Amino acid sequence: MLKIYILENTISQYKPFFTFLIKFLLFYVVFAFVYKMYLEQYDVEKNEVDCFTEVVAHQTKQFMLLFTDAAQSIKHSEEPSLKILFKEKYVARVIEGCNAVSVMILFAAFVFAFSTQWKKTLLFIVFGVVLIHVLNVIRIALLSFALYYYPKYEELLHGTIFPLFIYGVVFILWILWVTKFSGYVKRTTTK
Repeated sequence: MLKIYILENTISQYKPFFTFLIKFLLFYVVFAFVYKMYLEQYDVEKNEVDCFTEVVAHQTKQFMLLFTDAAQSIKHSEEPSLKILFKEKYVARVIEGCNAVSVMILFAAFVFAFSTQWKKTLLFIVFGVVLIHVLNVIRIALLSFALYYYPKYEELLHGTIFPLFIYGVVFILWILWVTKFSGYVKRTTTK
C-alpha cells in the first residue's frame, strides 16, 4: 500500500515531466516510423534516392548558382546519393541523412511535447521546419564551396562546424518556443 502511495505521489509530483515525455516519445516514434515507411519505397541496392533528398540536392545547386554558374547536382552512379560539383570538381554528396528530415522530426517532437494550443503549435512547427530546410540547403551549399577551397578541413567542416550550425538553430528555436510561444513559461510583469 505504501509503495502505491509513493508511486502515485511521484507521478503526481512529476506530472508535467511525464506528460512532456509521453507526448515527445509518441510524436517522435510515430513520425520516425512514417518516415521509415516512406524511405522503404526506395531500393538502396538500385541506388535509388528518395524524393526529398533529391529536392535538397537540387535546391543546393540552385542556391549555389546564385553565386556562380559552375555548380551542378548529378545522380551518383555507385551509391544512393547525388553529387554536388563545383567548377566540375566533385566536392560533396547529398545522401538521405543530409536532408535534415530526422532533425525536423526531432524539432517538431519537442515543440509538440511543450504544446498548449494546436494552432500556435502547428504554425511554429511549420515555420521551424521550413526554416530548418532553408538553412540546411544553405549549409550544404556553403559546405560545398568550403570543401572546394579548403579540402584539407573536410572533417572539421563536415563533422563539427556545419552540424553545430544546424543544431544550434534548432536549439535556439526550442528556447524561443518554450520561453515565448508555448505558454509554459508564465510571464510576469514588473510594475
